[in-house]
Order: sequence, then C-alpha cells, then structure tokens
Amino acid sequence: MIKIKSGFVAIIGRPNVGKSSLLNALIGEKIAITSPKPETTRNRILGAITTNDYQIIFVDTPGMGKSYNLLSKKVTQVAKASVEDNDLVYLVVDQKYNDSSKFIIDYLKKTNSKTFLIINKIDKFKTKSQIDEIILSYVNIYDFKAFVPISSIDKTHIDKLIELTVAEMPEGGLLFEEDFISDQSKTIRMMELIREKILLHTEAEVPHSAAVVIENMFYNEESGQYDVFADIIVEKNSQKQILIGKDGSKIKSIGTAARRDINKTLDTKIHLELWVKVKKNWRNDPKMLLSLGIGED
Repeated sequence: MIKIKSGFVAIIGRPNVGKSSLLNALIGEKIAITSPKPETTRNRILGAITTNDYQIIFVDTPGMGKSYNLLSKKVTQVAKASVEDNDLVYLVVDQKYNDSSKFIIDYLKKTNSKTFLIINKIDKFKTKSQIDEIILSYVNIYDFKAFVPISSIDKTHIDKLIELTVAEMPEGGLLFEEDFISDQSKTIRMMELIREKILLHTEAEVPHSAAVVIENMFYNEESGQYDVFADIIVEKNSQKQILIGKDGSKIKSIGTAARRDINKTLDTKIHLELWVKVKKNWRNDPKMLLSLGIGED
C-alpha cells in the first residue's frame, strides 16, 4: 500500500460564520448549500480533496448553539460528535471572542482537540488590525495550533490553509476511493438545493420551519430529463400560504431558482414540481427527523 498523508478535519463554529462556504472553497465545487441565515446546515457533510500526496476528508457540521426544539438539539449533537475522532478541527469565527463562542471553546477543552482558529470573511475587513484583534481575543483562550485568516468567498489563503492542514495529517493510506468527493447523494443534494432557495426567498420563521422531501424521481426518456416531485413540509397553514404566495408566485420563483441551480451544480436537467404540506410541530417529531437523516450516525 502506498503511504500518503490522510485524515479527517471537522469544521465547527457558531451558526452563520461560513463553515459550508469554506467547505465549498476547499473542495472547489458546491457540496453544501449556503445562505445568510443561521442554521442552514442540518447534518454533517463530508467533502474530500485527494492528490498523489494526500487525502483530506473535511466534515462540515451544523452551527453549535442553544437548542430550542428537538431539531436544534439534534443538529448540535451532530456537531459535537463530529469533533471526536478527527485528526484536526477548524474552529471558524468571524468576530472577537464572546459569550456565544464560550460554549464551543468549553467543548473543545473537554475533547482536547488539535485545532486551527480560522478567521473567515476577511474580505469584509477594512484593516489588518481587525484581524489581529480577533486573534488576540482568542490567543489565551485555547491552545490553537495555528491562526489562519481566510476568505471563503474569494479563496484568500485557502491554499495556505490546505498546506498547513496536510502538515498535521498522519501518514497512512487512502480513507476513501480516489474519485470520492462527497457522501451527499444526488437526491440529497437536490433536496438541499431546493431548501437553499426557500432560505433565500423567505423570511422570519418560514425558512427554519421548512423541510424538503423528494417523493418521486424518474428519468423521462421522451423529454431527456428527470421528473422530480418534491414536498416542502412546514408547521403551519400560514407558512404554507407564505410559501405559495399570491397566485403561486413565491413557490414558482423558488422552483425556478432551484431547477436552474440543480441543472448547473449537478449537471442534471430536471422538470421540478413542488407541493407544500403542513405537518404540525415536525421539528419535535423524532420519526420525521429520522426520515430526513437528521441525527443519524
């Protein structure tokens, strides 16, 4: 067996610090959905970089924070579990240390994980001193192996981050096949891309109360594309009305945006039909969460 550098890297942090954007920047393609809204990621996502010299498996995790229902409790558990049994942790931040960061630091101290502090969104900072202030606020909080300022958007210092990461990986063999990129199936990625458009096209409680389930999908030989039938699950009739919109305008715009992104991201032509259904309090329903793969090992 040819020996190479290989290992797992967990990407953790508060909601909305750019963890999924970082994963996409590292892999070089859209593996995880992104939005400006917190709690976009609900389950762990694996993404891999493989070269002749190394294979790094990145583990994108949901944002770690307070739990308000069974869903948020489950996603925090997923994030915590992802820290364990990894060779390295990226703690992603975009501001100085504060009370919301303490929860994560306290957990890192319990696991004694080898950790890089990743200062993201530096493209938004006007001066280097702003980056220095963030680093200084963390320097005595935890024994970080490295402090790495990056921008997931314009990929500033991403190559340097990979170089530093490879140096920390143990020597071993391939963890996955050479052509492995992600553990996300085409169906899951479709569902997530639809949910991303819900996050981007709605406000208030609606984005976080919505789930997407593909009920049926088959290849239509006559049209040369996939026919996809998906349900959007919400908790209230009022949310259903908002999602549908006046004369169906909102659901139409969501469907159009999702179809275009699926065509582009997955290189798959589809005909998409969306239906909105109400399932009261689904975020506290263990069976529903299990059916969505949330909290599964």
